[in-house]
Amino acid sequence: MEDFNNIRVGMADAKVIKYPGKLHTIGLGSCVGIALYDVDTKISGLAHIMLPFSSITVHNTNKFKFADTGIEMLINMMEEIGAKRKKIVSKIAGGAQMFSSKVNLDIMNIGNRNVVATKEVLNEFNIPLISEDTGGNYGRTIEFNSNDGKMFIKTIGHGIKFI
Repeated sequence: MEDFNNIRVGMADAKVIKYPGKLHTIGLGSCVGIALYDVDTKISGLAHIMLPFSSITVHNTNKFKFADTGIEMLINMMEEIGAKRKKIVSKIAGGAQMFSSKVNLDIMNIGNRNVVATKEVLNEFNIPLISEDTGGNYGRTIEFNSNDGKMFIKTIGHGIKFI
């Protein structure tokens, strides 16, 4: 049974909470975890996106799979429970290059493409990115705390940190 105040966000998923509580997701390799936080109300949201833009597919049945549609839906979910867009800030983690390739093609680096797309979309919505832990070649597990807006990041072989 899931703790009411510690909510798990799956892959290609998003959740929002009111203070107090925590949101967490596991398995961020090339995926990006996007935490949004209203600094006044402490309403928080976390999305776990897998791909940069929904335009790459015709049948976009899961909007949380993509940075463009996932971030927009997450903002809407937060506003529905009282967040104010002008008070929302963001933190991101993930976007790793999990597999090495002898051919250095940008299309193969989905992690970097996810990070770039995430930043573009946040910028389009005028949401400041205040901290990030992205890139590298290792996975991450993150937990976002609605009390203080801190993101806890745990990695294998690269320790833990707060941003």
